[in-house]
Amino acid sequence: MSVLVGRKAPNFTTQAVLATGEIVGDYDFGAARDGKYGVVFFYPMDFTFVCPSEILAMASRTAKLNELGCEVVGISVDSHHTHNAYRNTAVNDGGIGAVPFTLAADMTRKISKDYGILAKGKNSYYPKGVSMRGTFVIDQSGVVRHQVVNDEPLGRNMDEVVRIVEALQFFENNGQVCPAGWNQGDAGMTNTAEGVASYLTENAEKL
Repeated sequence: MSVLVGRKAPNFTTQAVLATGEIVGDYDFGAARDGKYGVVFFYPMDFTFVCPSEILAMASRTAKLNELGCEVVGISVDSHHTHNAYRNTAVNDGGIGAVPFTLAADMTRKISKDYGILAKGKNSYYPKGVSMRGTFVIDQSGVVRHQVVNDEPLGRNMDEVVRIVEALQFFENNGQVCPAGWNQGDAGMTNTAEGVASYLTENAEKL
């Protein structure tokens, strides 16, 4: 597994189903993300178990992430045709419905390899050759600023993705760092000895 934080996010062009339902053969993530923040989340496979709960959780937060200026894309090793079938299957029938973000295909596994989250089937619940539950937040210059990977049985908290984007933008706009558990509207911290002391004096008991 690779740690990409602080490095340029790997670009990719692949087949995909867009938020509109259009199937394309040349979704260019770099072009789609140009000037935006990026949220890239990988999941093992369509029509499985934990995956649809994560996808629907992301779908419920996509409007907020779009408001924050994010290009959101979900990726698995399935084909774009399978993604399309998944979108066209109702939630009550085991599908995900018309989710409001792009679903990209990674049939060659190259994107998963580039992001360092292709499962090797060892010391993990993942079967070999699927994408792990990896989430990446990318800034406007294309640098990865956040990365998290869960083992297969552990679904992610998609509210945390929104919180991370808001924290990143708070830091960019104010120059203050975000302490543990920071949420929108909370105080930041000046990254000096005096700033730490001041913050902890006011907030240590809340941590």
